[in-house]
Order: sequence, then structure tokens, then C-alpha cells
Amino acid sequence: MASDLPPYYFRTRENGAFVFRVEPEGRMRRIEMDQIAVVNIRNGEIKPHGDRSLSDTDMAAIRDWMAARQAELAARDLDDIRRTVDHLNQTAHWAQGKASDAELDQVTDALLMAMHDLRGVLVRRKADRVMRDREPG
Repeated sequence: MASDLPPYYFRTRENGAFVFRVEPEGRMRRIEMDQIAVVNIRNGEIKPHGDRSLSDTDMAAIRDWMAARQAELAARDLDDIRRTVDHLNQTAHWAQGKASDAELDQVTDALLMAMHDLRGVLVRRKADRVMRDREPG
């Protein structure tokens, strides 16, 4: 098992991770995890933990993880949006055929405001792209 362990462990959090160096043969043959850094993927900051110095190998592993994590989060965002489209379709079906008047009264205003806001953002962003694509140069 010890040979199957990665050299680093990243304990994810909302905006990054705590980075641990994994030492598979610690005291009494236990797996040791030594925190070496804190990472913020939003601003790209890598802070060594305590008075540690990070090696080039540490930095390369952390940067590789950051790139992979950012790609994973971007993919999740798109997947969430695709699920939202599906959910909007299900909501339309529910509103048309299954919802009672009382249920519609509970959600109609909130849905209309959210959809109005979303429509405005999408129309503006599409107009910006169209105008940018038409500009010469």
C-alpha cells in the first residue's frame, strides 16, 4: 500500500487547498502527512506553511495540481449550467401540467425575476460578442 501513495496530498477547500507531503514510512509504519503549504487558486498564491521552504519539486507538483484543479472546476461549472438548462425544462413541464395554483404563487415571481436577470445578461453578452466579431482587425 505504501508504494501506491502519491507524494503529495491536497486537502481541498473552497478557494484552494492545504498541501501535505506524504511520508509512507513514518513512525511505527504509519502514514505521515506533513503540511508544507497553503494554496489559493483564485489568486495563484502559494504560501509555505510555517518556516518551510518549498523545493522545485514541491512547487512543480503544486502548480500541476492547481492547473488540474482549475480545469476540473471549470468543467464542473459548465456541467452545472447544462443541468440548469435541463432543470429549467423540467420546471416548465411542471408549471404547465403539474403545479397547482398555490404552488405557482409560491415560485412565479422569483422565477420570473431570475429568468429576466439571466436573459438580460445573456443578451448583453451575446451582443458584445457579435459586435466584437464584426469589428475589423
